[in-house]
Amino acid sequence: MSQPSPNDPAHSASTGPIEPGAPAEPEHASADSAEQDPPFSPDLSIGSRTTTPYEDYVQADVLTHLQHPLSDDPGEMVFLVTTQVMELWFTVIVHEWHTAAEALRRDDLTVAMDALHRSTYELEALNAAWKPLARLTPAQFNAYRSALGEGSGFQSAMYRRMEFLLGEKSASMLVPHRGAPREHAELEKALQEPSLWDEVLRLLARRGHAVPDAVLRRDPALRYEPDPAVEAVWAEIYAGSQEAELVRLGEALTDVAELVWRWRNDHLVATRRAMGAKMGTGGSAGVAWLEKRARKNVFPELWTARSHV
Repeated sequence: MSQPSPNDPAHSASTGPIEPGAPAEPEHASADSAEQDPPFSPDLSIGSRTTTPYEDYVQADVLTHLQHPLSDDPGEMVFLVTTQVMELWFTVIVHEWHTAAEALRRDDLTVAMDALHRSTYELEALNAAWKPLARLTPAQFNAYRSALGEGSGFQSAMYRRMEFLLGEKSASMLVPHRGAPREHAELEKALQEPSLWDEVLRLLARRGHAVPDAVLRRDPALRYEPDPAVEAVWAEIYAGSQEAELVRLGEALTDVAELVWRWRNDHLVATRRAMGAKMGTGGSAGVAWLEKRARKNVFPELWTARSHV
């Protein structure tokens, strides 16, 4: 049988064209040679560097050496790392809500909505951090509880900044931080600044909605209290086109509010399982205080307005 000519279409289809200067494929090339010889591999050389570029950027060595358990119980390490992870998520969420508030101030709803949507994913991750602690029995928690001493979650400066951004202002919550000048100054600034909700209501007023002057000019350092006129504004917005920009903003804020409620409720349930109704660390009322917090709605008029649509 004669061999196909190089110009035969069948020959071209089976072997493909060979470009000038290209090396011919070996006759007996293995079918899995690409797997055996990957086209690229990581650069393992760091030259004269003492750390890797990854370490320089992420600071992993710092993060993974911040754990200093004070008891011999292995469960304390889980509690400590989980709490530190929560603090990192607080930091990211504060950043997102600051971004959203600043964008609302300059009427940039695109940037504000992007930040709010990102924060919902971060809140979901934050809430999932309860899982390693959510099934602690009282005996398991008691095994290292004394290591906390007077420490309590309500002393978290970054969590307090989250609460302030939601309009949950209280000057008394600065007291535990008097001995830490940087934290105290940051909290004092956050206390005096308009909350995320304040910026939302100012945006509504600029869009022509009847937000009362008393609400717009209130002292931002005080806790926000619901107003019937603000409820009426949201009822009017929600009664309109469901594709309207402000309806989408309201829903993004409602997603945030719901996830904050879930965070508070998960905190309550985990604490109730671990220590019942005992006094909390740091002199807090424990479960009784958490129950009170779990009953409060974030962005309250967004919820009550729905009864009037």
